[in-house]
Amino acid sequence: MEQLCFHAQQAAEKALKAILVAYDVIVPRTHNLRTLFDLLPADLAVPPDVQMAAGLSDYAVASRYPGVSEPVEAEEYREAVDMAEAVVYWAEQVIRQIARPVRATRR
Repeated sequence: MEQLCFHAQQAAEKALKAILVAYDVIVPRTHNLRTLFDLLPADLAVPPDVQMAAGLSDYAVASRYPGVSEPVEAEEYREAVDMAEAVVYWAEQVIRQIARPVRATRR
């Protein structure tokens, strides 16, 4: 289950990095979701359930060092997936709002 939680963290991380790219923010080499949240534009409202996903950062390290932390239970895994899904869904909405439609040119 630790690997599954790692992938939930990765989904949230990539979603936040996608928002940063969409806003032309330089994306740092980090797995710390709090750091990524802090780089988001100040006027971008981050819902509380999305902000809670910052806790997923622990899984970026825990899966790399087995035996260091407690085993993940099914309920904890489900919570991790729910948080990651919230971040990904929110990121999709944010990116859709700032994306500019590409117009086809006629020749």
